[in-house]
Amino acid sequence: MAVYGEQLISKIVDTGEVSALDKYGITRDDFLTDGEKQAYDFVIKYGRDNGGRAPSYASLTAECPDITYIPGVTDSFAYLAERIKDASGKRNVAELFNGKVDEQTGRRLESEVSKKFQALDTQEFITWLTNTVEGIKLKTRTSVRILGDISNETDRFLAEYRARKAGESYRIWLSAFAAINEQIGGYLSSNMYTWYARSGRGKSVIVMVEAIEAALQGAVVLVYALEMSRFEWLARAFSYLSAKAGTFTAQIAGVDYEAGFDNRAMLTGRLPEEYEQQLADFLRNLNEQIPGRIILRATDDEGFTDRSVRQLEADINEVRADVAVVDPIYYMDYEANTSKTAGGDAAATSKKLRLMAGRTRTALHVITQADENPNEKGDDGVREMKPPKRAEIKKTKAVLEDAANTFAIDTLAQEGRGIIELAKGRSGGEDTRVEIVYLPNFGIVREIVDSGGDRGQFVSGF
Repeated sequence: MAVYGEQLISKIVDTGEVSALDKYGITRDDFLTDGEKQAYDFVIKYGRDNGGRAPSYASLTAECPDITYIPGVTDSFAYLAERIKDASGKRNVAELFNGKVDEQTGRRLESEVSKKFQALDTQEFITWLTNTVEGIKLKTRTSVRILGDISNETDRFLAEYRARKAGESYRIWLSAFAAINEQIGGYLSSNMYTWYARSGRGKSVIVMVEAIEAALQGAVVLVYALEMSRFEWLARAFSYLSAKAGTFTAQIAGVDYEAGFDNRAMLTGRLPEEYEQQLADFLRNLNEQIPGRIILRATDDEGFTDRSVRQLEADINEVRADVAVVDPIYYMDYEANTSKTAGGDAAATSKKLRLMAGRTRTALHVITQADENPNEKGDDGVREMKPPKRAEIKKTKAVLEDAANTFAIDTLAQEGRGIIELAKGRSGGEDTRVEIVYLPNFGIVREIVDSGGDRGQFVSGF
């Protein structure tokens, strides 16, 4: 049987690194035996009284006769800490469900789960159980620091800064739209970004473009397409990628564009025969075009029934995603409404998503919907392009509050144009408008640039 506790204490004595206990979040409760706990207490007290130094082998064995000193431990502190935390977590879970053993009688006591199950109603019990298990999960992490004086964080800050500079800890995934990059610097890992528009205005298409662009930069992207079939999402994606590759040249309203395969024709299985072979050839070479990966979970996927934040996090961890998309949030399995307020379930889900983005270090894109506006059209029946305001969010305002940036969208597909408006920016950029060419049926979704390289003018002919 492995004795990781004794190995860790012995390695601390050999190396003098008492700080390893704090660095990896090892506490007294993580040790199994009374002898290990006594040794932990002695090492901590000795270090506190002697300028952070570790006791000698002789002092340890003299003061703690119930621990076996193991010389020459070669396993790393990180490995030993992980093993100790894992064993501690399993003990905590076992005690939670099975009950603790009374030290006096040796009998197993009633478990906390049993007590709470009888005392609470179903929703309260599930909330308590979820929070308790999450607490155990946090305690098993070897890198958790509960409190820290910022004056003691300078070395850690510099190490993190260097890691970010090297792209090892913190990533920025650039937008497909240059104006967004100029205003917010791209999409940063550990942040949530919210996109909203009225129904049928291109939310899914534009966020799909951003997801694909991240994959083209080497990101692993996980997409939860909760209102689109797999085939529909892929058809849109292949249309965009083929347009980006310049597969065809299409003249639309007198303007030549690099275009892709006709999305509607693919959806209905009616591509011209001569294009079908081109499509097959294009798809055969697709992997060579995308340095990253796109993992899709769509609404018609067999077995895709759990759409909770917990499942999303599990999927992110499984595929090691850098970027994730939730389209839309209101088709997720909402968290319990413990606040008992209107919209509390959606607000709780938004908060969980925001915290999850931080834990998983993903750039998280969340889509929601804005209220319909009956006054959009003028007396002549023509609709003016006008991105919705934040107050018009239909499902939950929390997704705006929890986001680092929010983006309002409106498009006029029949005119081939659209607007993305930065409605909220934690680091600036509010009210910036990005004007785009919006012809999604041909895979054309891009920022408008005039002949002089400046943005802001619509392409002539619209």
